[in-house]
Amino acid sequence: MPHMKRREFITLLGGAAAAWPLAARAQSQLKMLRVGFVGIQPRESWLYATFLERMTELGYQEGRNFTFEYIQTPNIEGYEKGYRELAARKVDVFLVVGNERALRAALSAAEGRPIAFLAIDFDPLAKGYVASLSQPGGNVTGIFVHQLELAAKRVEIAREAFPSAKVVGIAFDTVSREQRDAAAEAARKLGLEPRMIEMKGQHGYGGAFDAMHDAGGQPIILPAGPMFFRDREAIAQALRERRIPSIAAFRENSEAGVLISYGFDLVGLFRDIAGYVHQIARGAKPSEMPIEQSLRFHMAVNLKTAALLGVSLSDAFVARADEVIE
Repeated sequence: MPHMKRREFITLLGGAAAAWPLAARAQSQLKMLRVGFVGIQPRESWLYATFLERMTELGYQEGRNFTFEYIQTPNIEGYEKGYRELAARKVDVFLVVGNERALRAALSAAEGRPIAFLAIDFDPLAKGYVASLSQPGGNVTGIFVHQLELAAKRVEIAREAFPSAKVVGIAFDTVSREQRDAAAEAARKLGLEPRMIEMKGQHGYGGAFDAMHDAGGQPIILPAGPMFFRDREAIAQALRERRIPSIAAFRENSEAGVLISYGFDLVGLFRDIAGYVHQIARGAKPSEMPIEQSLRFHMAVNLKTAALLGVSLSDAFVARADEVIE
């Protein structure tokens, strides 16, 4: 190799060698996706495991190119602090599931960083968080469940399952008041007297259901909400002890012992939202990602609970269920 060319080659090689650590660091930073989420369920919840499983299928491995920064809060008041902490950890994508309070907290903390949501308890378009479902226009996108329509549908199912009912209990908490109102309106249209049952915490479930003591055999509607999912075992037990039939939002409520459930497929939704996170990680802009209106619905009937309560459901009604627990 001629002297001049050799010197040029050494200079080039030296420059490249100096650049390697920078390139390696940049590549590492690009490959490590940090997703932040504040939730009410324990981190070990199989719902979150479903999300992580789907992320693995999409090519992400925790500790190698992906971290799931999870903060558990005992109640909705903890969302603000949790999402501020995630912002301090410099997460790349904020994941929000459930109610409007969680999205407000994430928006306040994100400072323009991408947010992927499962809007379960509110309408993001009606509330003004997005410009349109096809072109959200900001840093927020995800999946929207028409929960108010589902709340009304559960009342229709109660009327069908209990044609002689005159009263329907409508359980609610601080994050499900809009569902309460939608269910009450549906009840009145169907000739049922809505009886409001406010749920204030785990120790008050039994006492709350005592509001139905003079309406033996009349059904209660349970809304979609983090507390009703988290405390499903305690709620189902309190209902069984008082021999109250109920129609809940989650199939997991039926697994826990509630008579009927009708609502969205929560497992499917957690898999679907992982796809949004993946697209954002690949460079898609939330402002241009259409918001999906989920059609994943599931109806379950627990015949063991029906036998325990002495409830007789028609064969036609049971045949319509996606899942029968015997």
